[in-house]
Amino acid sequence: MKLPRPAFPAFATGLGALALALLAAAPAARADENVIRKTLAERFQNLPKIDEVRPAPVAGLWELRLGTEVMYTDAKGAYLIQGSIINTATRKDLTQERIDKLTAIDFASLPLKDAIVWKNGNGKRRIAVFGDPNCGYCKRLEKDLINVKDVTVYNFVIPILGGDSADKARSIWCAKDSTAAWRGWMVDGVAPPRVMGQCDASAIERNAALARKHKVNGTPAIVFEDGTRAPGAIPAAEIEKRLAALARS
Repeated sequence: MKLPRPAFPAFATGLGALALALLAAAPAARADENVIRKTLAERFQNLPKIDEVRPAPVAGLWELRLGTEVMYTDAKGAYLIQGSIINTATRKDLTQERIDKLTAIDFASLPLKDAIVWKNGNGKRRIAVFGDPNCGYCKRLEKDLINVKDVTVYNFVIPILGGDSADKARSIWCAKDSTAAWRGWMVDGVAPPRVMGQCDASAIERNAALARKHKVNGTPAIVFEDGTRAPGAIPAAEIEKRLAALARS
């Protein structure tokens, strides 16, 4: 289940706005970052904080980074553009490539001890998944992952959907066999056993903090070993394709 993107003001979008921006930009213009920031702050008081201004892949345009969001402007901040820049020769989405770099997660830094782990085959390939026990798309993904060979899956449980998600997450984590409890619920629909006595479920809170740190706003969210992410329950065939590409790189 993917949660909505943060809402921004209604700015000029699409190819028409891009064309206007290119026409407005002087050929040899050099962006004045202070001018851009000042102009946009004056014209859009509710614009989120601009973290970085840098040249865009298209001459005459400048990239604005707002957290992990990317927008574009001309050298004077006269035009503001939302949308993707596509390289027509390679058909690559250059904007998405930039966002992928901004949102990449260092797999080696993940606290794997806080994850519920299971594997298929030799488990030599690895992915991490942020999931909520009440997330239907997470359940679909969990079932589909059975078809991915030789993979270890690290599930970081984050109860973000409300209801009894937090109770289910705690019951699963505190079960004698947390992997069996997680798989039983997510794949077979078997309710997790009731927690008896004391249990240290602080890992659930740490997972939630980890998700906030990396701006994981929806579940499921998959992280591959190269740090790239995939939101949503992408098919097993697509996961296999990406894992195979990583093995060749």
